[in-house]
Amino acid sequence: MKQIILSPNPYRDRNFRHVLEAEKILRGAGIETKICLSFDVDRSFELPKNVTFSPMAESLKTADALICFGGDGTILHASKAASAVGVPVLGVNIGTVGFMAELESSEMQLLKKLAEDDYTLDERMMLSVRLYHEGKLIYEDVALNDLLITKGAVARVIQVTIRCDGREAMSFSGDGVIVATPTGSTAYSMSAGGPIVEPRAENILITPICAHDIQPRCLVTAPDRIIEIEVGRINRRNAFLSADGGKAIRIYTGDRLVIEQAGMKTKLLKIKDNSYFDIVKTKLNR
Repeated sequence: MKQIILSPNPYRDRNFRHVLEAEKILRGAGIETKICLSFDVDRSFELPKNVTFSPMAESLKTADALICFGGDGTILHASKAASAVGVPVLGVNIGTVGFMAELESSEMQLLKKLAEDDYTLDERMMLSVRLYHEGKLIYEDVALNDLLITKGAVARVIQVTIRCDGREAMSFSGDGVIVATPTGSTAYSMSAGGPIVEPRAENILITPICAHDIQPRCLVTAPDRIIEIEVGRINRRNAFLSADGGKAIRIYTGDRLVIEQAGMKTKLLKIKDNSYFDIVKTKLNR
């Protein structure tokens, strides 16, 4: 590798201590680096004056990799732009669990391996979602972890009907539903009672949230299924769609969502000799 983007979460990496340490390690190994922000920072937040920032979109065109510093949310946010242009991502955890992160902040000397091309790529499936209102496409996005359809704060329940390839799979009232990838199986879906699925399985998980019915359970489908979710009754007309915990999009009674495997994948860089099961055991038993 010759050029790597360093993308910090300024709210977690105060004064960019970890980013500047990584920059020193990589430059010492002969790799060119650029520091880019993957999201807008509040105007009241003071960024370090000794750091020069490059535009993310332009820098990704020539980058060999993107290294994110933060928690899983930071990696999810930055990986969307990187995945769109096929740039692999490596996460350095300076958050809490950091399930998707390859390295802890104490392991950054291992970044030298990138200069020797001593790494492997772990491809992760993504989901695409299209939202239709009165038959018209009004929103579309992609997600690495999950898509969440949930009630608003004042709604009691929402009614959803879920179809797989046009056949009804379940219908229930509840707090909502999570449609997740295996990568997202250890996030909200697991908390809602869904199973842990290793990423190589490439399944789609449909997990009801607090269903007001004893029948609905998590459904695991093949990756080529087309999932349709029709929104029925919404008490007080307040429900939302969110991709990977991003901006909430309001949805209404009668709206239809179409979810399927995305045409692109996220490539995660691996430079440690550990398995997915090692990560599950370590991260979930802290």
